[in-house]
Amino acid sequence: MSTVRTLSTCTARQFVFSGSRCPAHRSLPGWTNLRGLATSTEGTLKKTGLYDFHIKNGAKMVPFAGYQMPLAYGNVGQGAATVGFEKHCNDWFLVASHAHVRTDAGLFDVGHMVQSNFRGRTATAFLEWLTPSSLTSLAPYTSTLSVLLNEKGGIIDDTVITKHSEDAYYVVTNAGRRDRDLTWFKEKLEEWNASDNAKSGKVEHEVLEDWGLVALQGPASVQYLQSLTSFNLRELTFGKSAFVPIEGFNLHVARGGYTGEDGFEISIPPSQTVDVTKLLCNAPVQLAGLGARDSLRLEAGMCLYGNDLDEDTTPVEAGLTWVIGKERKENGDFIGAEGVRKHLKDGPPRRRVGFIVDGAPARQGAQIYSSPQKELIGVVTSGIPSPTLGKNIAMGYVKSGFHKKGTEVDIDVRNRMRKAIVSPMPFIKPNYWRG
Repeated sequence: MSTVRTLSTCTARQFVFSGSRCPAHRSLPGWTNLRGLATSTEGTLKKTGLYDFHIKNGAKMVPFAGYQMPLAYGNVGQGAATVGFEKHCNDWFLVASHAHVRTDAGLFDVGHMVQSNFRGRTATAFLEWLTPSSLTSLAPYTSTLSVLLNEKGGIIDDTVITKHSEDAYYVVTNAGRRDRDLTWFKEKLEEWNASDNAKSGKVEHEVLEDWGLVALQGPASVQYLQSLTSFNLRELTFGKSAFVPIEGFNLHVARGGYTGEDGFEISIPPSQTVDVTKLLCNAPVQLAGLGARDSLRLEAGMCLYGNDLDEDTTPVEAGLTWVIGKERKENGDFIGAEGVRKHLKDGPPRRRVGFIVDGAPARQGAQIYSSPQKELIGVVTSGIPSPTLGKNIAMGYVKSGFHKKGTEVDIDVRNRMRKAIVSPMPFIKPNYWRG
């Protein structure tokens, strides 16, 4: 889950790397144009607690979801001829940063995300009303991907919910949906707490304002983090979390992430964010930004709110039926249940699928046609040249019936039809630690 929109690379530019104790990439080809993301003026953009840290480490900062966020670090636009990636591509992605996360480890600032606590004797029931997930059966200190649904079953936001106990949950939502989500939480909490549902106890919501959140991702992340803690990280399998002592800091650490690699997401109190981040970014860990984050998540087949998910899309259409609890598909009393059950029973009118695309990469908005009939059947929602595979990959929605693996379609890329094949996701094999 993330609010990073598809990052489309434009003219390569350079900026001077400023020395730092934390390694950053020296050969990041191209920088990306964040189309449609700059919703605030430079003066009104928020900053995470790591903003000054990013500047000191030579970050290229860009407007994103109301924040100034790092796109990449070090000299941008260098080494494009040496990365060995699709020479015919018009755009150069941040290949070096992407590849380092796949082979070693990268550290991402995701402190723009909204971190919340929900507490109260009826917290489980409240969150099972807001989402279709089975939280009652979720073990303590276990996380699940979920979705907030509107009354029609459309996705307000995707979220990660961590259960600490029956009456305490830690929830992370997207920065780009902050106002919508917080307003929704407030409205629904007032409704819940005023009803008979809260007879045994009301629910309280706390936003962890200004808290840090960093994602340490990649196969080398566990060895590096283990060197900083006495906690046995082998016990912390994918989807589990714990409060872990890290060099004198006691931090909430969840095993998982948004890259398809093994990794950890670490929540940090505001006063400790910079110090902890400095501990986490020494070699072999390298700082990584939004550009690599987007290409990594797409290779892993993960949805991006605003591109691949919106309020007119149900979890069934989005291929997220698995987040709906088995027993809740028929009997769950959650917001939007009627719309979801209709798609479960009758089948959705469209489905999210992956593609391998010939020739030029298909970007968000590219139209998809049946082959050879040339009937308009869908649209691309995200697309990149895959640094790992050396192929153009994409995801999008097509009419049901055209969603089967191996189906050949045509995609209109810059007024030229490109052949594409419906392909299973994720595009790369995930490397999660499951014990």
